[in-house]
Amino acid sequence: MTPGQDLVAADTLKRAYLTMDRLQRQVEEYERARSEPIAIVGAGCRLPGGVTDTASYWRLLAEGTDAVGDIPRGRWDHEAFYDEEAGKPGKIYTRSGAFLDDLDLFDHDFFGISQREAVAMDPAQRLSLTVCWEALENAGQAPSGLAGSRTGVFMGAASWDYITAQLRHPDDVSAYTSSGAAQSFIPARIAYLLDLRGPNLTVDSACSASLLAVHQACQSLRLGECDMALAGGVNVVLSPLLMISQSQFGSVSRQGRAMTFSDSADGYVRGEGCGVVVLKRLSDALRDQDRVLAVVRGGAVNQDGRSAGITAPNGAAQRDVFRRALAAAGVEADQVGYIETHGTGTRLGDPIEAEALADVYGRDHGSPVYLGAVKTNIGHLEAAAGIAGLIKAALCLERAQIPPNLHFSRLNSNISFDGTTFQVPTRLTPWPQGAGRRTAAVSSFGLSGTNVHLIVEQAPALPAPPAPDERRPASVLALSARSESALAALAGRYAERLAGDDDASLADLCHAAGTGRSHFRHRLAAIGATRQEVAAQLASFARGEDGPGPVQGEADSAEVVFLFTGQGAQRPGMARGLYDTQPTFRRAVDACAEILRPLLKRPLLSVLFPDDPDDAQVNDTAYAQPATFVVEYAMAQLWQSWGITPAAVLGHSFGECVAACVAGAMSLEDGLAFAVERARIIQEFSLPGSMAAVFASEEEVAAEIAAHPGRIAVAAVNGPANIAISGERDAVEAVCAAFSARGVKAKQLHIASAGHSPLMDPVLEPLRRAAHKLTFRAPRIPLVSNVTGELWPWDQAPDADYWCRHVRGTVRFADGVQTLRSMGYRTFVEVGPAPTLLGVISDSLPPGHDDLLLPSLRPKQDDWEVLLPTVAELYAAGAPVDWAGFDRDYTRVGAQVPTYPFDPVRCWQPPRPWDGTAPAVTDDADAGAGAAAGSRTRPARSARRTSRTRRRASRIPTAAELLELGESERLDTLCTRFVLSVQDVLGSASTRIGVDEPLTGFGLDSLMAVELRNEIQSRLGLTLQITDFLGGATIASVARSIVKKLAATGGPSLTGTVHDGSGAPAAIQRMPRAADAAKALLDELTRSAASVPTAEEGS
Repeated sequence: MTPGQDLVAADTLKRAYLTMDRLQRQVEEYERARSEPIAIVGAGCRLPGGVTDTASYWRLLAEGTDAVGDIPRGRWDHEAFYDEEAGKPGKIYTRSGAFLDDLDLFDHDFFGISQREAVAMDPAQRLSLTVCWEALENAGQAPSGLAGSRTGVFMGAASWDYITAQLRHPDDVSAYTSSGAAQSFIPARIAYLLDLRGPNLTVDSACSASLLAVHQACQSLRLGECDMALAGGVNVVLSPLLMISQSQFGSVSRQGRAMTFSDSADGYVRGEGCGVVVLKRLSDALRDQDRVLAVVRGGAVNQDGRSAGITAPNGAAQRDVFRRALAAAGVEADQVGYIETHGTGTRLGDPIEAEALADVYGRDHGSPVYLGAVKTNIGHLEAAAGIAGLIKAALCLERAQIPPNLHFSRLNSNISFDGTTFQVPTRLTPWPQGAGRRTAAVSSFGLSGTNVHLIVEQAPALPAPPAPDERRPASVLALSARSESALAALAGRYAERLAGDDDASLADLCHAAGTGRSHFRHRLAAIGATRQEVAAQLASFARGEDGPGPVQGEADSAEVVFLFTGQGAQRPGMARGLYDTQPTFRRAVDACAEILRPLLKRPLLSVLFPDDPDDAQVNDTAYAQPATFVVEYAMAQLWQSWGITPAAVLGHSFGECVAACVAGAMSLEDGLAFAVERARIIQEFSLPGSMAAVFASEEEVAAEIAAHPGRIAVAAVNGPANIAISGERDAVEAVCAAFSARGVKAKQLHIASAGHSPLMDPVLEPLRRAAHKLTFRAPRIPLVSNVTGELWPWDQAPDADYWCRHVRGTVRFADGVQTLRSMGYRTFVEVGPAPTLLGVISDSLPPGHDDLLLPSLRPKQDDWEVLLPTVAELYAAGAPVDWAGFDRDYTRVGAQVPTYPFDPVRCWQPPRPWDGTAPAVTDDADAGAGAAAGSRTRPARSARRTSRTRRRASRIPTAAELLELGESERLDTLCTRFVLSVQDVLGSASTRIGVDEPLTGFGLDSLMAVELRNEIQSRLGLTLQITDFLGGATIASVARSIVKKLAATGGPSLTGTVHDGSGAPAAIQRMPRAADAAKALLDELTRSAASVPTAEEGS
C-alpha cells in the first residue's frame, strides 16, 4: 500500500470512527429520552365530598371521609327507576353514588363562552375547562402565557350520559349540539381557549381512560411531541341508563358503598369528577425550578385479550402490565411501598387483582406494602378513576403518609395475603421508613380490557431554600380578575393565605402571584413590607371598606410615554438607594461609568455618590449633563427590564439627548460622548446669562421680549401659561419686572447658562463639529422633537445640524405633550431624578382629565417608596408589567398561592322526562345537583324546549328614531340598546359587556353575528357583513360605523319597519332560527369564497 493509500485508509477509518461515535451518542440520547422521568408539577381536581383542589382532597383522604350519598334530586326521577329487587328490567336497585355539588354551575363569562352555548355544552367539557385552568395555576404556570406553545392535552372520557339525558327529541338539537356533546371537544376546548399547539386527544378505554391519558402524555413528552402536557379525565353521571345496565349486570353495590378487599364487598358505587395533572420532563422542571409533586418513573399498558369474558378481568394480563411497568421505570418490585389499586370492590375483580399483585409485589419479609383504593372514599369515577388514584398516590408520596381504606374490617375470604407483607391501612399511616426513595404504583383497569400501571416516585430532594432576599424593602402583590366581584373574592383568599403561619416570605408569595397567574381587566396592587401589612389591605378591600388600601383600576392598553428630565433636577446622591439595592440599575450605571472613565476628569460614581455631603460637583454643567444622562438611561433600562417599554419618548432640553439614545437614534457610547462634549462646549463657549419662568402665554411673552432684540428669547414653551425665557441677565430681569408690575408671576431661575437663546450662538459651530464625529440613526421608538413639538420622521436620523437647532431654539415641550395626547397617550412616566415635567404637564391639563402622571424618583424620599407605587399604578392601569423581570435580580423560592375564584352562574337545561314529553320550565336549583355555597344561581335563559325559534322584541332603534337625536346622543343610545341586543343573542342578561371590548371575547360566534346583522339590517335598512361583528369588533366600533353610514345616507326609508313614529313600543319581531342563521352564514361564506380569485386569476 502506497503512502497515499495509507493516508486515505487512515482518513476513512477516522471518519468511520467519528460516525460510529456520533451514532452511539445518538442512541444513548434516544435511550435517555425514552426513559426520562416525567415530573408532575401541578394538579387540579373537582371530586365528590366538596373537593375543589389537592388540599381539600388530601383532607378528605386523611380524615377518612366517605363522600358517597344519595343520587341528587334533579338528575332524574330516581323513584321512577328504583326497585330494590335486583335484575328487574328498567330498574336500579341502589340509591347511592358519589356526586359533585355544583355540576349545573359554570363561569361562562370567564371562559368567553356565551351562556347560550354553555347551556348546550356537556358539563364534562365545562368541568374540564375549569379544572385544567386550576391545575395550571397550581403548577405556577400562567395559562395565558402558553399561547402558541407545544403543550399537549390528553383527556380520558367515556360517558355519553349528556346525549342520552339531554337529546331525546329532534327539537332538543341546536347549532351547538355537535360541539357541545362530542367528547373530542373536551381537550379541544382547552387548546382553543389557551391557543395550545401540541397533541390533543380524547382517550376512551373505559375505566382506565384517564390513567392511559397520563401514560400517553408521558410518552409524548419523551418523544418530544410536546414540552408540557395536561393529562387527566372527567366523568359526569346524568342519565340512569348506564346504572340500569349495571344493575342488570349486578356490578353495583346494593349496600351503596365500595368495600375494596373487604369480605363484605358486593360491588362498586358510581361517582363523578374531574382530575388533571400538569406534566413536564423532569430535566425541564428542575431547570425551570418548578415545584415537583411527584415523578412518573415509567409505566405500561396492555390488553386482557381473550379472557373469561370481554368484561372479565385477566390476572395474567395484570401481572404482565405490572412487570412491564417496573421494567420501564427501572424499579424493583421491593422498592414499592404503596399500591393504589384499581380496587372496585367487586367479588370477582378484587381477588383476581390481589392475586396478580401478590405474584409480582409479594414478599415475605421487609417493610409492609400498603394496598389502597380511593374508590372507597369517592366511588368509581369510571373514566376519571385512574387520575383520582394517581393524584392520591402523588399526595401520599409528598406527605409521606398513607390514608385509611374505608369500609374494611375483614379480608375478603377469596383473598390471601400469606407470603406477602401486604396490608390494608385503616387509619392514617406514616410511610414506612426505608433506605430508598418513596415509590408507589397506580393501577387502572378498563371494563373493556385495557390495563394501565404507572410507577410513581417522590420528588427529588432540592437544596435548602436560601434565606429570604430582602434587598428590596417592600413587595408588590398584583391581583386581577375578570369581574369586580371575583377580584374581591380573590383578595379575600389572598388575605387568608397571607395571614397563615407558614414560612413563605411575602416576596415569594408576590412573585408566585405575579408570574404564575394570567392578568385580567379588573386589577389591584398592594404594597407592603410584611405579610400582615398586605393581608390587612386585602381584607379591607374584600369587605368593601373605604380608606387607604391597594391601588385598583380597570386595565386599558396603558401605552406608556417616557419623559426625560433636562438639566437642573440633578443632585448629589440621586438614585443611591436604587444603586445599592437594584442590580439591573447598578449594572447600567456601572457600564456608563466605565464608558465615561476616559472622558471625565473625575470618576462619575464619585460625583454621583460623594463621600463628602458638601460635595456638589454634580451641579457643574460639565458633570450635571453626563450624570443626568446616566441616571435616566439606567432608569429607562430598569423600566424596560420590568416590561414597561415606552410607546414613545419625549425629553425636555438636554433630556431629549437621553430620549434619543433610548429610542435608538444613537448608541450608548455616542450618547455619553455627546453628553460630555455638549456640556463641555456649553460651559466653555456660551456667554453668561440668566433664565426665568413667566406664567403668561407665549404671545404675551413674545411681545414683551421684542423690546430686547437679539438679547433674549423664548427658551421653552412648557404650557399654555408657562414660558421660560433666556438671555442676558439685565434683559431677563427687565422682562420679569414688567410682568410682575402687571400682576403676572415671573421668577428667575438659579441657572448660570442661558440655554436656548442668542447667547448659545458661539456654541453652535464647535457643537456641530463634535456631533459630526458621531453616528446617528433613525429612532426605533417614536421620538417627539423639542424643535418642532411633533414626531420625528420615522425614516430619518437627527444630524449635527438638528442638535445645533436644538440647543439654540425654543423647546416646544407643551406642543410635544399635545402631540402625544392627540395620539391617544395618557400614561406618562418621568424617567428622571425629580418629577419636574409631571408638574408642568399637570398644570396644563384640562379639568377632569384621565391622564396618569407617574414619577420614578423624588428628592428627599426613599427611591423604592416612589418607584413601587408607580409600578402598582401602572399595573392597575393595564401596563404589561413583567413580574418575572421585576424579580429577576432577586432570589425567589416557589410558593403556593390561591387559584382563581370563579364566579359561576347556572347553565342548565332541564332534561326532557323519560316519557318523551317536554319538560316544564323550572327554576329548581337542584336540577344540576344544587348550587355551590356562595355561588350565584340563575335559571338558564334557553330552558324552553318545545321550539328552537327565538322570539323577542328587537332592542335596536329604527333609523328614524336615531336621526331624531343629536350625534353624540345617537351614538350613546345605539351603544346602550346594542348591549341589550348582544346580551339577548348570547343568552345571558347577566353578562357585563364593555362597549370597547371585543365581542368575540364574550362568546359571540358567527351564527350569533348573523342574527345581529339581520336584526340591525331589518331595523335600520343598512347593509352589514358578519365580519363587522367578529375579529376585534366592539359595540362602540360597530355603533360608530352604523352612525357614520346613517349620516352618509341621510336615513334610509325602511320597508316593513315596525316603528310608526308614535313612540309606541316596537312590535314583537321574529328572530331567525338557528337553521336560518346557519343558512345565511353558509350563503355568505359561499359568496366570499366565490369572490376569492383562483390561482390563475390571481397570477
